Amino acid sequence: MKPAIFKAYDIRGTVPDELDGRAALAIGRAFARHVQQGPVVVGWDMRASAQELRSAFVNGLAAEGLEVIEIGRVSTPILYFATAATRAGAGAMITASHNPGRYNGFKLCAANAVPIGIESGLAAIRDRALTLADEPAPPTHQRVGERNFKDAYYQSLLELFPARPRLRAVVDAGNGIGGEALLGLFERLPLETTRLYFEPDGSFPNHEADPLKAENLRDLQRAVRERGADLGIAFDGDGDRAVFVDETGEAVPADLMTALFCDVILERKLLGAGPGIPILYDLRSSRIVPETLRARGAEPVRSRVGHAFMKAVMRERGACFGGELSGHYYFRFPAGYIADDGAAAMLLLLEALALRERPLSELWSPYRKYRQSGEINRRVADVPATLARVRAQFRDGEADELDGLTIGYPDWWFNLRPSNTEPLLRLNLEAPDDASLARHRDRILALIDA
Repeated sequence: MKPAIFKAYDIRGTVPDELDGRAALAIGRAFARHVQQGPVVVGWDMRASAQELRSAFVNGLAAEGLEVIEIGRVSTPILYFATAATRAGAGAMITASHNPGRYNGFKLCAANAVPIGIESGLAAIRDRALTLADEPAPPTHQRVGERNFKDAYYQSLLELFPARPRLRAVVDAGNGIGGEALLGLFERLPLETTRLYFEPDGSFPNHEADPLKAENLRDLQRAVRERGADLGIAFDGDGDRAVFVDETGEAVPADLMTALFCDVILERKLLGAGPGIPILYDLRSSRIVPETLRARGAEPVRSRVGHAFMKAVMRERGACFGGELSGHYYFRFPAGYIADDGAAAMLLLLEALALRERPLSELWSPYRKYRQSGEINRRVADVPATLARVRAQFRDGEADELDGLTIGYPDWWFNLRPSNTEPLLRLNLEAPDDASLARHRDRILALIDA
């Protein structure tokens, strides 16, 4: 087991060289000592290594005396739901999300599905697991139970989003767990669905289960156009993210979808929304998001990137919803927990389509007010020195360091964030037109590459 598998938000590594059964046993024991009380809800996805890691991890929990509730092969949002519904002491999802098949890992949460990241306990779990890795596990002396939460999860979502438009949809599950985990939900909807790659296969034989990459949306876009569908939906590997395609086959940027969702949430007073309610957006998002929120009387709140940070701010501020450029949409569910949920986002989009009664392309295009660069990655030799050099050249702008470096001007802005794991800088830039976008982008990239 290598310390590097403990990331900012989760545990993730290649199997078996970085993560194996022995490591999973130590992680299970360390997690048990960290949370101290059960039960611990455990779910897993369809990866080939899932069963070995599940067995070892559960043995580690049980060896430390904690009760375990196994809920089977599920999406990550179902794991969060079950953790909150059972009032469990903690939850663990065995998944590597959208990573290739040779990877696996753990998403850990405390009671009420509160995520455990490197700044909220994962560093302590890492240190303890590394210490325990060479110790034999004590005998197991606690019971392991099994429960199914899928039907209860479906029902909770359907009650929250009551619209049932009769539409044609193409859904690409990318051979991730979403196809299997959400079958029962689709059976309860009046959608005429074309299903792509619903067969769970951890080798991902058709394309990566990462809908943020344009190449992974091509089959979905083609099918939407060929079948004359009203929309397309792509889930990531563990079902907590969704990317949407309109009826023309164009992918809708997640920040513009966030603006649309906020409009509908505030108009319909969903999720407990009302005047002055805080709603989050990640700091890479278009300015149209806070503009939309202010126009609706809500309070826009900028957040650092990452689900652990987004959820923490939502809890602190009492926010009802949040959107991230990565396709994570965060909900404060009636049961009181906060989770990113691709299926909930899909149902919220159906709510928008039923309310507006217009094609999706007409719903989201009014939010395309500015021009955006998309995320541009640059490898650099010295991240701090490069950030300092860029900041010095833009001293006349309004700067903050909430997450990397953001510089704002009245008519344009940019954010430059360092990668958590590599010597990379990630640039996102927004401007009023293509010419100014290109001019500012090229100037910043020249500074980064100098």
